[in-house]
Amino acid sequence: MEIVYLDNSSTTAVIPEAAEAVMRCMTEEYGNPSSLHDVGMKAFVTLKEARETVASALKVSPEEVFFTSGGTEGNNIAVFGTAEKNRRKKGRVVVSAVEHPCVLGPAQKLSDSGFEVVTVRPDSTGRIGREQLEGYITPDTVLVSLMLVNNETGAVQDVAAAAALIKEKGAPALLHCDAVQAFGKLPVEPRKLGVDLLTVSAHKLHGPKGVGAIYIRKGVNLPARIFGGGQEKGMRSGTEPTELIAGFAAAVKALPDTAQTLSRIGSLNARLREGLSQIAGVSVNSPDDALPYVLNFSVAGIRSEVLLRALSADGIYVSAGSACSKGKRSHVLLAQGLSPERIDSAVRVSFSRFSVEGEVDRLLESLKRASASLKRGRR
Repeated sequence: MEIVYLDNSSTTAVIPEAAEAVMRCMTEEYGNPSSLHDVGMKAFVTLKEARETVASALKVSPEEVFFTSGGTEGNNIAVFGTAEKNRRKKGRVVVSAVEHPCVLGPAQKLSDSGFEVVTVRPDSTGRIGREQLEGYITPDTVLVSLMLVNNETGAVQDVAAAAALIKEKGAPALLHCDAVQAFGKLPVEPRKLGVDLLTVSAHKLHGPKGVGAIYIRKGVNLPARIFGGGQEKGMRSGTEPTELIAGFAAAVKALPDTAQTLSRIGSLNARLREGLSQIAGVSVNSPDDALPYVLNFSVAGIRSEVLLRALSADGIYVSAGSACSKGKRSHVLLAQGLSPERIDSAVRVSFSRFSVEGEVDRLLESLKRASASLKRGRR
Protein backbone atom coordinates (compact mmCIF):
# COMPACT_ATOMS: atom_id res chain seq x y z
CA MET A 1 0.00 0.00 0.00
CA GLU A 2 1.42 3.36 -1.05
CA ILE A 3 1.48 5.79 1.83
CA VAL A 4 0.05 9.30 1.81
CA TYR A 5 2.20 11.52 3.99
CA LEU A 6 0.46 14.77 4.92
CA ASP A 7 2.28 15.68 8.12
CA ASN A 8 4.84 18.01 6.59
CA SER A 9 4.52 20.70 9.25
CA SER A 10 6.02 18.15 11.63
CA THR A 11 8.85 17.25 9.29
CA THR A 12 9.49 16.70 5.61
CA ALA A 13 11.24 14.00 3.61
CA VAL A 14 14.85 14.88 2.83
CA ILE A 15 15.32 15.54 -0.88
CA PRO A 16 18.13 13.69 -2.74
CA GLU A 17 20.15 16.88 -3.23
CA ALA A 18 20.28 17.46 0.52
CA ALA A 19 21.03 13.82 1.33
CA GLU A 20 23.85 13.80 -1.23
CA ALA A 21 25.34 16.96 0.28
CA VAL A 22 25.26 15.41 3.74
CA MET A 23 26.93 12.23 2.53
CA ARG A 24 29.60 14.14 0.63
CA CYS A 25 30.56 16.09 3.72
CA MET A 26 30.55 12.98 5.89
CA THR A 27 32.80 11.02 3.56
CA GLU A 28 34.85 13.58 1.60
CA GLU A 29 34.76 16.98 3.32
CA TYR A 30 34.79 15.63 6.85
CA GLY A 31 37.39 18.00 8.28
CA ASN A 32 36.83 20.38 11.15
CA PRO A 33 36.15 23.80 9.56
CA SER A 34 38.39 25.37 12.22
CA SER A 35 41.39 23.27 11.20
CA LEU A 36 44.01 25.00 9.06
CA HIS A 37 44.98 22.05 6.82
CA ASP A 38 43.46 21.35 3.41
CA VAL A 39 40.76 18.97 4.67
CA GLY A 40 39.66 21.54 7.22
CA MET A 41 39.73 24.32 4.66
CA LYS A 42 37.39 22.37 2.37
CA ALA A 43 34.93 22.12 5.22
CA PHE A 44 35.38 25.83 5.95
CA VAL A 45 34.56 26.71 2.34
CA THR A 46 31.45 24.51 2.49
CA LEU A 47 30.36 26.28 5.67
CA LYS A 48 30.99 29.71 4.15
CA GLU A 49 29.05 28.90 0.98
CA ALA A 50 26.15 27.48 2.98
CA ARG A 51 25.92 30.66 5.02
CA GLU A 52 25.86 32.71 1.82
CA THR A 53 23.11 30.49 0.40
CA VAL A 54 20.82 30.90 3.43
CA ALA A 55 21.58 34.63 3.63
CA SER A 56 20.77 35.08 -0.05
CA ALA A 57 17.41 33.35 0.38
CA LEU A 58 16.58 35.69 3.28
CA LYS A 59 18.06 38.68 1.43
CA VAL A 60 20.36 39.52 4.32
CA SER A 61 24.11 39.66 4.85
CA PRO A 62 25.96 36.37 5.54
CA GLU A 63 27.35 38.01 8.70
CA GLU A 64 23.78 38.18 10.03
CA VAL A 65 23.19 34.41 9.73
CA PHE A 66 24.13 32.08 12.58
CA PHE A 67 23.65 28.32 12.31
CA THR A 68 21.81 26.52 15.11
CA SER A 69 20.47 23.04 15.81
CA GLY A 70 17.00 24.10 14.64
CA GLY A 71 14.04 26.32 15.40
CA THR A 72 13.88 25.48 19.09
CA GLU A 73 17.44 26.57 19.78
CA GLY A 74 17.08 29.64 17.58
CA ASN A 75 13.96 30.76 19.44
CA ASN A 76 15.64 30.17 22.79
CA ILE A 77 18.64 32.23 21.68
CA ALA A 78 16.34 35.07 20.67
CA VAL A 79 14.25 35.13 23.85
CA PHE A 80 16.93 34.43 26.45
CA GLY A 81 19.53 36.50 24.61
CA THR A 82 17.26 39.54 24.66
CA ALA A 83 16.49 38.95 28.32
CA GLU A 84 20.18 38.77 29.17
CA LYS A 85 20.71 42.16 27.51
CA ASN A 86 18.02 43.57 29.78
CA ARG A 87 18.63 41.57 32.95
CA ARG A 88 19.10 44.66 35.12
CA LYS A 89 16.18 46.85 34.06
CA LYS A 90 13.91 43.90 33.17
CA GLY A 91 10.93 45.33 31.26
CA ARG A 92 7.94 43.98 29.38
CA VAL A 93 7.99 40.97 27.08
CA VAL A 94 5.08 40.58 24.65
CA VAL A 95 4.36 37.19 23.09
CA SER A 96 1.33 35.82 21.31
CA ALA A 97 -0.75 33.08 22.90
CA VAL A 98 -0.32 30.96 19.76
CA GLU A 99 3.48 30.83 19.71
CA HIS A 100 5.35 27.54 19.61
CA PRO A 101 6.19 26.07 23.05
CA CYS A 102 9.85 26.90 22.44
CA VAL A 103 8.87 30.57 22.71
CA LEU A 104 6.18 30.28 25.36
CA GLY A 105 8.38 28.14 27.61
CA PRO A 106 11.27 30.63 27.69
CA ALA A 107 8.76 33.48 28.15
CA GLN A 108 7.45 31.75 31.26
CA LYS A 109 10.99 31.47 32.58
CA LEU A 110 11.42 35.21 32.07
CA SER A 111 8.21 35.82 34.01
CA ASP A 112 9.59 33.72 36.85
CA SER A 113 12.77 35.82 36.87
CA GLY A 114 11.05 39.21 37.13
CA PHE A 115 10.15 40.27 33.60
CA GLU A 116 6.59 41.40 32.96
CA VAL A 117 5.36 38.90 30.37
CA VAL A 118 2.17 39.76 28.50
CA THR A 119 0.42 37.16 26.35
CA VAL A 120 -1.69 38.44 23.46
CA ARG A 121 -4.72 36.41 22.46
CA PRO A 122 -5.68 36.13 18.77
CA ASP A 123 -9.06 36.82 17.27
CA SER A 124 -11.48 33.93 16.69
CA THR A 125 -9.62 32.91 13.52
CA GLY A 126 -6.27 32.68 15.27
CA ARG A 127 -4.83 35.84 13.76
CA ILE A 128 -2.99 38.60 15.58
CA GLY A 129 -2.84 42.01 13.97
CA ARG A 130 -2.61 45.63 15.00
CA GLU A 131 -5.97 45.54 16.77
CA GLN A 132 -4.85 42.71 19.05
CA LEU A 133 -1.40 44.20 19.70
CA GLU A 134 -2.56 47.77 20.37
CA GLY A 135 -2.17 48.61 24.04
CA TYR A 136 0.24 45.77 24.80
CA ILE A 137 3.38 47.34 23.36
CA THR A 138 4.57 50.06 25.76
CA PRO A 139 7.68 52.26 26.03
CA ASP A 140 9.22 49.77 28.48
CA THR A 141 8.76 46.75 26.19
CA VAL A 142 12.09 45.02 25.52
CA LEU A 143 10.95 42.08 23.37
CA VAL A 144 8.04 41.23 21.10
CA SER A 145 7.86 37.70 19.67
CA LEU A 146 5.35 36.94 16.92
CA MET A 147 5.49 33.96 14.58
CA LEU A 148 4.92 34.48 10.87
CA VAL A 149 2.88 31.32 10.20
CA ASN A 150 1.20 29.29 12.90
CA ASN A 151 2.30 25.67 12.92
CA GLU A 152 -1.14 24.28 13.81
CA THR A 153 -3.57 26.34 11.75
CA GLY A 154 -1.45 28.07 9.12
CA ALA A 155 -2.71 31.50 10.24
CA VAL A 156 -0.43 34.20 8.83
CA GLN A 157 0.39 36.86 11.40
CA ASP A 158 0.88 40.56 10.72
CA VAL A 159 4.48 40.83 11.85
CA ALA A 160 4.95 44.14 10.04
CA ALA A 161 2.16 45.64 12.19
CA ALA A 162 4.12 44.71 15.31
CA ALA A 163 7.21 46.39 13.86
CA ALA A 164 5.23 49.55 13.14
CA LEU A 165 3.74 49.66 16.64
CA ILE A 166 7.14 49.24 18.29
CA LYS A 167 8.36 52.25 16.32
CA GLU A 168 5.25 54.31 17.08
CA LYS A 169 5.44 53.60 20.81
CA GLY A 170 9.11 54.48 20.94
CA ALA A 171 9.85 51.15 22.60
CA PRO A 172 13.41 49.80 22.69
CA ALA A 173 11.99 46.34 21.97
CA LEU A 174 13.64 43.83 19.70
CA LEU A 175 11.15 42.10 17.40
CA HIS A 176 11.61 38.36 17.05
CA CYS A 177 9.84 36.26 14.42
CA ASP A 178 9.60 32.48 14.35
CA ALA A 179 9.52 31.85 10.59
CA VAL A 180 10.05 28.09 10.77
CA GLN A 181 6.75 27.25 9.06
CA ALA A 182 7.02 30.09 6.55
CA PHE A 183 10.55 29.81 5.15
CA GLY A 184 10.52 28.11 1.76
CA LYS A 185 6.76 28.55 1.39
CA LEU A 186 6.36 32.31 1.56
CA PRO A 187 8.82 35.08 0.72
CA VAL A 188 10.61 35.60 4.05
CA GLU A 189 12.66 38.80 4.19
CA PRO A 190 13.57 40.00 7.69
CA ARG A 191 14.28 43.54 6.53
CA LYS A 192 10.88 43.93 4.86
CA LEU A 193 9.17 42.47 7.92
CA GLY A 194 11.05 44.90 10.13
CA VAL A 195 12.32 42.23 12.51
CA ASP A 196 15.56 42.14 14.46
CA LEU A 197 15.67 38.37 14.99
CA LEU A 198 14.25 35.58 12.84
CA THR A 199 14.52 31.80 13.09
CA VAL A 200 14.29 29.08 10.42
CA SER A 201 14.76 25.31 10.34
CA ALA A 202 15.99 22.90 7.66
CA HIS A 203 13.73 19.91 8.25
CA LYS A 204 10.60 21.88 7.40
CA LEU A 205 11.81 22.42 3.82
CA HIS A 206 13.19 18.98 2.92
CA GLY A 207 16.56 19.37 4.59
CA PRO A 208 18.00 17.29 7.45
CA LYS A 209 16.88 17.46 11.08
CA GLY A 210 19.20 19.02 13.63
CA VAL A 211 20.10 22.23 11.81
CA GLY A 212 18.60 25.66 11.38
CA ALA A 213 19.60 29.30 11.51
CA ILE A 214 18.87 32.54 13.28
CA TYR A 215 19.07 35.93 11.63
CA ILE A 216 20.43 38.57 13.99
CA ARG A 217 20.24 42.06 12.55
CA LYS A 218 23.58 43.82 12.28
CA GLY A 219 23.98 46.04 15.32
CA VAL A 220 22.01 43.73 17.62
CA ASN A 221 24.56 42.21 19.95
CA LEU A 222 23.10 39.29 21.82
CA PRO A 223 25.25 37.68 24.51
CA ALA A 224 26.61 34.20 23.82
CA ARG A 225 24.48 31.25 24.90
CA ILE A 226 26.97 28.40 24.47
CA PHE A 227 30.58 28.99 25.45
CA GLY A 228 33.62 27.22 24.11
CA GLY A 229 35.77 27.61 21.03
CA GLY A 230 34.02 30.71 19.74
CA GLN A 231 32.38 29.26 16.65
CA GLU A 232 29.55 31.22 14.99
CA LYS A 233 31.27 34.45 16.04
CA GLY A 234 31.06 33.36 19.65
CA MET A 235 27.27 33.10 19.61
CA ARG A 236 27.15 29.31 19.61
CA SER A 237 30.41 27.56 20.36
CA GLY A 238 31.00 23.97 19.29
CA THR A 239 32.28 22.34 16.13
CA GLU A 240 29.85 23.12 13.35
CA PRO A 241 27.95 20.11 11.93
CA THR A 242 29.16 20.88 8.42
CA GLU A 243 27.33 17.93 6.86
CA LEU A 244 23.94 19.05 8.23
CA ILE A 245 24.59 22.66 7.29
CA ALA A 246 25.52 21.58 3.75
CA GLY A 247 22.27 19.60 3.55
CA PHE A 248 20.37 22.66 4.73
CA ALA A 249 21.97 24.81 2.03
CA ALA A 250 21.24 22.20 -0.64
CA ALA A 251 17.57 22.17 0.38
CA VAL A 252 17.45 25.97 0.19
CA LYS A 253 19.07 25.96 -3.26
CA ALA A 254 16.45 23.49 -4.47
CA LEU A 255 13.49 25.62 -3.39
CA PRO A 256 11.11 26.22 -6.32
CA ASP A 257 9.44 29.46 -7.33
CA THR A 258 7.40 30.48 -4.28
CA ALA A 259 4.45 32.10 -6.05
CA GLN A 260 3.92 29.27 -8.53
CA THR A 261 4.16 26.57 -5.87
CA LEU A 262 1.89 28.49 -3.49
CA SER A 263 -0.77 28.67 -6.19
CA ARG A 264 -0.64 24.91 -6.76
CA ILE A 265 -0.79 24.14 -3.04
CA GLY A 266 -3.68 26.58 -2.80
CA SER A 267 -5.58 24.42 -5.29
CA LEU A 268 -4.95 21.32 -3.15
CA ASN A 269 -6.15 23.17 -0.06
CA ALA A 270 -9.32 24.28 -1.87
CA ARG A 271 -9.93 20.71 -3.06
CA LEU A 272 -9.61 19.45 0.52
CA ARG A 273 -11.88 22.17 1.91
CA GLU A 274 -14.52 21.35 -0.70
CA GLY A 275 -14.35 17.65 0.14
CA LEU A 276 -14.55 18.32 3.88
CA SER A 277 -17.67 20.45 3.37
CA GLN A 278 -19.45 17.30 2.15
CA ILE A 279 -18.67 15.29 5.30
CA ALA A 280 -21.16 15.68 8.15
CA GLY A 281 -19.82 17.11 11.37
CA VAL A 282 -16.62 18.64 9.97
CA SER A 283 -15.60 22.14 11.05
CA VAL A 284 -12.56 23.92 9.62
CA ASN A 285 -10.36 25.59 12.25
CA SER A 286 -7.92 27.35 9.91
CA PRO A 287 -8.82 30.84 8.66
CA ASP A 288 -9.75 31.24 5.00
CA ASP A 289 -6.56 33.16 4.28
CA ALA A 290 -4.22 30.81 6.12
CA LEU A 291 -1.07 29.55 4.46
CA PRO A 292 -2.55 26.83 2.19
CA TYR A 293 0.13 24.35 3.22
CA VAL A 294 -1.78 23.82 6.49
CA LEU A 295 -5.41 22.94 7.10
CA ASN A 296 -6.77 22.21 10.57
CA PHE A 297 -10.26 20.74 10.98
CA SER A 298 -12.39 18.87 13.52
CA VAL A 299 -14.78 15.96 13.10
CA ALA A 300 -17.52 16.22 15.70
CA GLY A 301 -17.76 13.30 18.08
CA ILE A 302 -14.50 11.59 17.08
CA ARG A 303 -11.36 12.15 19.13
CA SER A 304 -8.26 13.00 17.18
CA GLU A 305 -6.20 9.99 18.21
CA VAL A 306 -9.01 7.59 17.24
CA LEU A 307 -9.36 9.14 13.80
CA LEU A 308 -5.61 9.24 13.30
CA ARG A 309 -5.33 5.51 14.00
CA ALA A 310 -8.08 4.78 11.48
CA LEU A 311 -6.40 6.90 8.80
CA SER A 312 -3.01 5.39 9.59
CA ALA A 313 -4.44 1.92 9.02
CA ASP A 314 -5.20 3.15 5.48
CA GLY A 315 -1.62 4.36 5.04
CA ILE A 316 -2.55 8.01 5.47
CA TYR A 317 -0.48 10.05 7.89
CA VAL A 318 -1.66 13.35 9.36
CA SER A 319 -1.40 14.74 12.89
CA ALA A 320 -3.51 15.99 15.76
CA GLY A 321 -1.64 19.30 15.82
CA SER A 322 1.91 20.19 16.71
CA ALA A 323 4.18 17.17 16.96
CA CYS A 324 5.91 18.94 19.86
CA SER A 325 2.73 18.95 21.97
CA LYS A 326 2.87 15.17 22.52
CA GLY A 327 -0.85 14.66 23.02
CA LYS A 328 -1.57 17.79 25.10
CA ARG A 329 -4.68 19.81 24.28
CA SER A 330 -3.84 22.47 21.69
CA HIS A 331 -3.08 25.84 23.30
CA VAL A 332 -3.47 27.40 19.84
CA LEU A 333 -7.08 26.29 19.35
CA LEU A 334 -7.81 27.05 22.99
CA ALA A 335 -6.61 30.62 22.45
CA GLN A 336 -8.97 30.88 19.46
CA GLY A 337 -11.83 30.14 21.83
CA LEU A 338 -12.80 26.74 20.44
CA SER A 339 -14.69 24.30 22.66
CA PRO A 340 -12.81 21.44 24.37
CA GLU A 341 -14.79 18.95 22.28
CA ARG A 342 -13.77 20.60 19.03
CA ILE A 343 -10.15 20.86 20.15
CA ASP A 344 -10.04 17.20 21.14
CA SER A 345 -11.23 16.19 17.67
CA ALA A 346 -8.86 18.45 15.72
CA VAL A 347 -6.72 17.10 12.88
CA ARG A 348 -3.97 18.91 11.01
CA VAL A 349 -3.22 18.19 7.36
CA SER A 350 0.01 19.74 6.10
CA PHE A 351 1.19 19.63 2.51
CA SER A 352 4.64 19.79 0.98
CA ARG A 353 5.52 21.03 -2.48
CA PHE A 354 5.48 17.39 -3.60
CA SER A 355 1.85 16.79 -2.53
CA VAL A 356 -0.60 15.90 -5.32
CA GLU A 357 -4.35 15.77 -5.93
CA GLY A 358 -4.51 12.00 -5.65
CA GLU A 359 -3.32 12.22 -2.04
CA VAL A 360 -6.10 14.65 -1.18
CA ASP A 361 -8.65 12.34 -2.78
CA ARG A 362 -7.34 9.30 -0.89
CA LEU A 363 -7.48 11.24 2.37
CA LEU A 364 -11.08 12.28 1.75
CA GLU A 365 -12.15 8.77 0.83
CA SER A 366 -10.52 7.32 3.92
CA LEU A 367 -11.91 10.09 6.10
CA LYS A 368 -15.45 9.46 4.89
CA ARG A 369 -15.16 5.73 5.62
CA ALA A 370 -13.55 6.24 8.99
CA SER A 371 -15.99 8.94 10.05
CA ALA A 372 -19.04 6.85 9.15
CA SER A 373 -17.63 3.71 10.78
CA LEU A 374 -16.52 5.40 14.00
CA LYS A 375 -19.81 7.24 14.38
CA ARG A 376 -21.75 3.99 13.91
CA GLY A 377 -19.59 2.40 16.56
CA ARG A 378 -20.65 5.09 19.04
CA ARG A 379 -24.33 4.24 18.73
